[in-house]
Amino acid sequence: METVRETIGAVVGGRIGYEDGLDTLTVAPAAEVDPALAAALFDATARLWRGGWQPAELHRLVTRRGSGVQPLLITDAVAAYLRDFRPKTVDERWREQAGELDARPWWGDDAGYLRQVTTHRRVDRVTLIDAVLTLITLLNELPPIEILVPPPGQAAPIRRAPGNDAKLERVRALLAKAEATTFPAEAEAYTAKAQELISRHSLDEAMLASEGGAVVPYARRIGVDHPYESEKASLLTSVARANRCHVVWSPEFGFATVFGFDADIDAVDLLHTSLLVQAHRAMARTEPRGKAGRARLKSFRQSFLVGYAVRIGERLAEASRAALDQAGDPAALLPVLASRDVQVRQARDRSFPSTTRGRGFRVASLEGWESGREAADAARLH
Repeated sequence: METVRETIGAVVGGRIGYEDGLDTLTVAPAAEVDPALAAALFDATARLWRGGWQPAELHRLVTRRGSGVQPLLITDAVAAYLRDFRPKTVDERWREQAGELDARPWWGDDAGYLRQVTTHRRVDRVTLIDAVLTLITLLNELPPIEILVPPPGQAAPIRRAPGNDAKLERVRALLAKAEATTFPAEAEAYTAKAQELISRHSLDEAMLASEGGAVVPYARRIGVDHPYESEKASLLTSVARANRCHVVWSPEFGFATVFGFDADIDAVDLLHTSLLVQAHRAMARTEPRGKAGRARLKSFRQSFLVGYAVRIGERLAEASRAALDQAGDPAALLPVLASRDVQVRQARDRSFPSTTRGRGFRVASLEGWESGREAADAARLH
């Protein structure tokens, strides 16, 4: 058993070649290899859970970088970690992510985990050993990240302003209608009403907080998936900027960190998700048909999403200014908003003391750019 553990550690640490290590493990007795590999997998993921990674984030990254059964192994690792904690010691956001992954300890003893995976996940033994060893190597390379959701055993209440949940449900209902309709005018009306509610609530909360509430900014990581993830991240940045939030995009991990106050981050998350749905629907209606080549189609889609993001940013900024103009006392609000912006910037800089400004986008398809802006006009938010 010790020789097997040493082999795994040597492969992960780069002290022996991967192929040599894999050959050694595939011919060694299964009774020794299986428990050691399972323990190494669950230990590697446990380190990352304690180091700030959340289930959805790690699953997304492994889906992007890995292959085959590896994302399912991460789901099992989530279930394995949760077994050691009582439900009340697990943050509800952690539980929700585990539930969305359907993370359940379906196997029995960990010593027989890999053997059961071969039948439960329908993968042959050599392929499975290769997948686990590659996955452990990948996990070992990942650094700790900022703890935004307390890992199991360190549960803390979610900070949320009173009455925020009810308002969010109204916004969700309006955005769901905007996504469901096939008529641009209806989508525009529903989305505009949602933005109106968001802006009004955000300004109200800012004034209440300025009168004595101990409200501080925080951060949330939002996943950005393939394909065209940079263009999708630009849409997120446009939405965040209009809602007084700041974004740091981490393409190597497939997520962006949004800094702001509770109500504003909730608005960014909801709007970004809904606008992506509307953008993809509009893009499918307008993209080139017939014998359009792959390169032309890719250029069109990238340019469409860039044009859409720029125009949405302009429209949201207009809506934000309009909401401020209609507020009860805009002059009193301006210093409050300026102070909150300073706090958000400070929170961002504490987490990311060194950042690089993203490069501008090259628009290779005028057709896609114009179609994207037209689609954004159809979803205008003033």
